[in-house]
Amino acid sequence: MFTSRSTHLIIITCVFLLLISSIVSGTDHIVGANRGWNPGINYTLWANNHTFYVGDFISFRYQKTQYNAFEVNKTGYDNCTLDSAIGNWSSGKDFILLNKSQRYYFICGTGGCFNGMKVTIRVHPLPSPPSSTVAASEHSGSSVVRKSMFAVLVMVLASLISI
Repeated sequence: MFTSRSTHLIIITCVFLLLISSIVSGTDHIVGANRGWNPGINYTLWANNHTFYVGDFISFRYQKTQYNAFEVNKTGYDNCTLDSAIGNWSSGKDFILLNKSQRYYFICGTGGCFNGMKVTIRVHPLPSPPSSTVAASEHSGSSVVRKSMFAVLVMVLASLISI
């Protein structure tokens, strides 16, 4: 059975992990939103309504027995060919880390590309921190709160460990 000390330690650890994950995680962009990765969807329009940054994810949701996702170069994208495949995914729920600032090209390799199952996105570098004092004062509140929460969590964890 858990003691009071171990229960507190577990709770504090969970809160700490949630706090850290919210600070370092990128956005998950689900291709096609609630319509997923399927034929007949305007993925150019979908991509134009999103801003992608290094560290974000793009995810493909589809019937794994029918479709897949391939990363290709521009020629493979334009011609719906897999000759230039850089990566491929087929789980039906694929999460792809966008780890470089560049243009990415994705197509369906089961023939869906010819029915519009292709998308290209531009990934931007992470924005620089604000440089003006006005912008800094607007954003410093949340930064101070995060740093304070982190410091409190570290102190609580240290005190629980020393008990």
